[in-house]
Amino acid sequence: MSFSTLVTSALLTSTPSYAATVLILGDSLSAGYGMSEEQGWVQLLRNDLPEYQIINGSVSGETTAGGLRRLPNLLASSPVNLVVIELGGNDGLRGFPPKQLKSNLTKMIELSQQSGADVLLTEIMVPPNYGPRYTKMFNDVYHQLASDYDIELVPFFMQEIAPNPDLMQRDGIHPNEDAQPKITQWMSPWIIDAVKK
Repeated sequence: MSFSTLVTSALLTSTPSYAATVLILGDSLSAGYGMSEEQGWVQLLRNDLPEYQIINGSVSGETTAGGLRRLPNLLASSPVNLVVIELGGNDGLRGFPPKQLKSNLTKMIELSQQSGADVLLTEIMVPPNYGPRYTKMFNDVYHQLASDYDIELVPFFMQEIAPNPDLMQRDGIHPNEDAQPKITQWMSPWIIDAVKK
């Protein structure tokens, strides 16, 4: 066997082969705000699912408009099998119109599907102090899009975490380190099922 063949063989064997590539497109809830990246739920998911390449495209403070701007480059950087969209919380906190939220999410879903990726949409809820009308209109966007595009809607993973102060940071908005394994346990089966479809 020649030297060049040995080098080529070594390079091939050193490159990990993944069963699927998953892109998490989210905000501070997925970016691990207030802690190191190793402590965040996305890294914990990588530890649990080493057979998947999991790309964390989450940015703290991100809105759906920001996610939409970044998505084309993220999709172009690597072939992606599944896009998990966890965005909208910052839109809600800023009181953005649900119509704008729906438009941005729609474009992200379509861009992902056009690239050949499946989509997993995570439900986002806003605090009730925004009023029942806005709260319902906001939440309905996610259910409408899941139905219109026949994609899975993951129930909001903060539902059981947010009411528990032991799982929240002092700001009362972001989950703490103790909450991260719980988010991983919540998201993992949804992601596994979506990849295997």
